[in-house]
Amino acid sequence: MIRWIRLASAVLVTALLSGCFALFVGGTAVGVGVAHDRRTTGTVMDDQTIEMKLYDVINRSLPPGNHINVTSYNGVVLLSGTAVSEQARQQAEQIARGLKEPPVRLVHNELVIGPASSASVQSNDAVLTTKVKSALFGIQITDFDPTRIKVVTDNSIVYLMGLVRPNEADAVANAASRVGGVRQVVTLFEYIN
Repeated sequence: MIRWIRLASAVLVTALLSGCFALFVGGTAVGVGVAHDRRTTGTVMDDQTIEMKLYDVINRSLPPGNHINVTSYNGVVLLSGTAVSEQARQQAEQIARGLKEPPVRLVHNELVIGPASSASVQSNDAVLTTKVKSALFGIQITDFDPTRIKVVTDNSIVYLMGLVRPNEADAVANAASRVGGVRQVVTLFEYIN
């Protein structure tokens, strides 16, 4: 457990210092994640490609002042953060829905209209993400692996994605909701048998 915390801390510090925090939060580490992932290696790589492509196109296409996070899991895209207007919010969704290669299956547009979050809010969100991920290691369900869960936090709202069984989904949502500082938990799971 201590090893996981040290690894997560080192990766977090590196991401924060490199200025790529939005990509870090949304991304999955292929080398570590694929070994335990329920997605195929190709799907994991497609998800990373979707995130990078959309992040680039959205940031080039929309007016300045947005803070849009793009997360993809199994071809399902989560747009979280803030948009400067309803038009920018809708345009981001249209861009995500329009990506054909790799294909986007579904878009969850959770963008809110408002100014970009402050550095302190983003820092707090990073801490909450780490706390939620750490809390998942306490779940004791046969064949459950907490590294299979994608955790995204924006403005203290935790979004959970993954390919899970119903009992895993319930346990993950409950564990996330008990983390201090979490305002809301939104489950965007896909269920497997």
